[in-house]
Amino acid sequence: MIDVLVAGGGPAGLATAIRCAQAGLSVTVAEPRGVPIDKACGEGLMPSAVTRLAALGVRPAGHPLRGIRYLDASHRADAVFRHGDGLGVRRTTLHAALAARAAELSIPVLPVRVTSVTQDAGGVTAAGLRARYLVAADGLHSTVRRACGLDPPRTRRVRFGLRRHYRLAPWTDLVEVHWSAGAEAYVTPVAADLVGVAILGGAQGDFAARLAAFPVLGERLAGAGPGSEVRGAGPLRQDVPRRSAGNVLLVGDASGYLDALTGEGIGAALAQAAVLADCLAAGRPGDYERAWRRACRRSWMLTAGLLWSRHQPLLGPRIVPAAQRLPRLFTTIVNLVGDA
Repeated sequence: MIDVLVAGGGPAGLATAIRCAQAGLSVTVAEPRGVPIDKACGEGLMPSAVTRLAALGVRPAGHPLRGIRYLDASHRADAVFRHGDGLGVRRTTLHAALAARAAELSIPVLPVRVTSVTQDAGGVTAAGLRARYLVAADGLHSTVRRACGLDPPRTRRVRFGLRRHYRLAPWTDLVEVHWSAGAEAYVTPVAADLVGVAILGGAQGDFAARLAAFPVLGERLAGAGPGSEVRGAGPLRQDVPRRSAGNVLLVGDASGYLDALTGEGIGAALAQAAVLADCLAAGRPGDYERAWRRACRRSWMLTAGLLWSRHQPLLGPRIVPAAQRLPRLFTTIVNLVGDA
């Protein structure tokens, strides 16, 4: 019997498998899709996420990021990272780098999908495999989470994301966040000749129509050829009640997700993978819920506060002007997220 079966071979699942292997646990990944798997995401890694990747032995190619810039129609605020650069990296590049590291550690990746789970006192059975623990790393709409009765209730406020890449040289080494009345557009340099644009908002729809809400950004991108097809994700918010059911534990987007507003999806998953592996290596899976909350508390609170402000009619339009007027506070908040 293996120690850990990871359902899902995306970045969160592979990071968890690598951390478990580093902790001396036998681990197998169940993932029916081939590598790399693309997904709609902002593709900007905060400095702490870069550090956590290095601890896994993963150093993907990308574009250094010096900080974050907020912009609206008439305001601009820059915040520079204080403790090292972040990294803009294509989702596919990151996934391939994690898969290569898993292969170096001889972690088996089996082309099977986990759709049902059976537990008993001795462990977990899923996809014909027997393990002491099953880790669900199968995304926002996790099949394993649903099978264990941990799916969140429906939320009233729904946000979706769309992303595509453009073939042009980055004009800055900052992640730009463009704000409009009902959406944000994230511009992330990911290579010397490629930028990613992710648009977050409350309604699904055509990418070009949503980009029209950001005329300054549209002018920047005018004439640039597409570097990828449009991909979407959502609804983003997943209020998962808890992170485990017996010997089944949730990690990454499957474990709960608030919003992409602060861009810490991958960073949070890496932090969760680290504490999950520590709990399992110590034989204390019951400690994971508290460890998960500690690992995510800062970024979750900051994201929740910013998201709440975003939806207030009086506060939302004042976020970027306030960042411009209070640059030291803005820089401090960005670095609290970046170092989390």
